[in-house]
Amino acid sequence: MLRDDDGLERQVEKLKRINAALVERLDRADASRGSHWMLFQTATVLEQELLARNRDLEQALAHLESVNRELALARETADEANRSKSRFLRAASHDLLQPLSAAKLFLSHLSETVNEPLQADLVSRIGTAFDSTEELIRALLEISRLDSVRLDISTERVSLGRLFQRLMVDFHGDAAARGLELRFVNSSATVMSNPVFLRRIAQNLVSNAIKYTRTGRVLVGARREGADVWLEVHDTGPGIAPEDRERIFNEFERLAPEGEEPGTGLGLSIVRRACLRLGHEVALDSAPGRGSVFRIRLPRALEAPGAIEAGPASAASTGAVQRLAGAPPEQMLMADPVAAGPAAAPLVGRRVLVVENDAAMRDAYALLLRRWGMLVATADGTQAALDRLGSFLPELLVTDYRLDRGETGLQTIAALRRRLGPRLPALIVTAEPAAQLEAQADRLEAALLRKPVSESALRERLSALLEGRRRRAAAAE
Repeated sequence: MLRDDDGLERQVEKLKRINAALVERLDRADASRGSHWMLFQTATVLEQELLARNRDLEQALAHLESVNRELALARETADEANRSKSRFLRAASHDLLQPLSAAKLFLSHLSETVNEPLQADLVSRIGTAFDSTEELIRALLEISRLDSVRLDISTERVSLGRLFQRLMVDFHGDAAARGLELRFVNSSATVMSNPVFLRRIAQNLVSNAIKYTRTGRVLVGARREGADVWLEVHDTGPGIAPEDRERIFNEFERLAPEGEEPGTGLGLSIVRRACLRLGHEVALDSAPGRGSVFRIRLPRALEAPGAIEAGPASAASTGAVQRLAGAPPEQMLMADPVAAGPAAAPLVGRRVLVVENDAAMRDAYALLLRRWGMLVATADGTQAALDRLGSFLPELLVTDYRLDRGETGLQTIAALRRRLGPRLPALIVTAEPAAQLEAQADRLEAALLRKPVSESALRERLSALLEGRRRRAAAAE
């Protein structure tokens, strides 16, 4: 009986252990099932959230695509408006400058005929108004070109020495008229830039220096600094206060009181725009009462073997302005000043053919050139010019660039040189702002004159062409 009880107890204990184990397994199974259930529930919630976010993202992308289409359309509209503006300005420049050129030439003739002081003063004031109008039109056209998104500005090797020689010819008379000493220190440096725009930058800086310098001198030169060259324009003008150094590069900003100095206030704005397009750094060192130094950093091109370069640049500081007043230019830039050009060749008795499609301009040219004692024939196009050769053999050709029926002055020059020889001196008069026109004129060895035409500039160009012809003839002998 005891054995049966012991066996029963052992079975009960065994069953208890089995039961405990089963309960434990059930508990673990329940716990595991609960965890998996929670994960399943969490995944379901995340999936719903992800689907919602995807819908939001798809809506955002659709909206962004719509906005991008609107922006692209707006940009294309703006670009087309800009191109239309540029086309209009290019066309308008000819129509604006053509009558202005004729008026200036007629005014020049009128100034020679008036005798009364009051009339002479009125003619002078009208001439000044024309000059201001011309400067403003040119500046606005230049800014329009620089703001054009389609303008492709290429760079090439530019000789600073040759640039300085051309600037001397441009500004020697202006500086002398104001009683200023204008010196260009020659440089053998060659830089990488766009020759047309670099010349325009330098012209604006030199013109600005002459305009605002009442006494003293303007000095132009170059300094080397590592792989770069600084083109520098020094003046002994009034100087610029620190708070005004940024403002002077804005459009229509002028530090001089209104009416005290002529100008549009656009020259330095053009300088900054052109330098920005070319990647050239602009620096200014100045102090009130100590003058100013405007500096343009230019990448130096490889020099020819044995070339002599300008000395190294000093640190940019107001001290550079102080040295301008006391140190000789030769010590500052270590070179010789550029000499002025040759004396003008006489025009009396020389034969000139004028090709101009505008009747008023033809009359203005003829009136002015005959007053200088020249023998003049006129034509309104290339064929008419060729027809004149039967009775008139010109020594000079003056032609407008844009003629009727799509003709250009380049075609006129080529046609006449086929008849008269390749050395016929030619002058192209144009209102075109295109930089490539200068390159085309250089290839033809033709001079270029911008409208509106002034009497002094026209006389200078014609004299230079005749002098060049005389030198070539002497060299051939």
